[in-house]
Amino acid sequence: MITEFTPIPAILGGALIGASAVALMAFNGRIAGLTGILSGAMLPGEGQRGWRLAFLAGAILAPALMWLALGAPVPFASDLPAWAVILSGLLVGVGVTYGGGCTSGHGVCGIARLSPRSIVATVVFMAFSVATVFVVRHVLGVS
Repeated sequence: MITEFTPIPAILGGALIGASAVALMAFNGRIAGLTGILSGAMLPGEGQRGWRLAFLAGAILAPALMWLALGAPVPFASDLPAWAVILSGLLVGVGVTYGGGCTSGHGVCGIARLSPRSIVATVVFMAFSVATVFVVRHVLGVS
């Protein structure tokens, strides 16, 4: 599957992600790492469950609102089999656990705070992302 270059939606989406990260830090003093937000919302006895659930609801409802506003679903397609997508998700979960955070926590918030740990983590996961795309497209032959 060939992806199309869409600079305007990418810029708008990036601006919204940045704005949500800034708002969460300004109003709650928290980093917008989705994995930490999700795990904190699911843990029993977590005292900050309300804002976590609201943040996650916004992340889920935003595409639905776009669908209603534009009259068409947000396009998503993958030529990969379901087992590969599930395995990929599990591997990302392992990486998040060992990396001490996810792409939004390290890549968006950590780099903005000039955190050396986040800069290294982002370089590592971006390098592995590039390598994964290369292997999937050129070694496995999935387009």
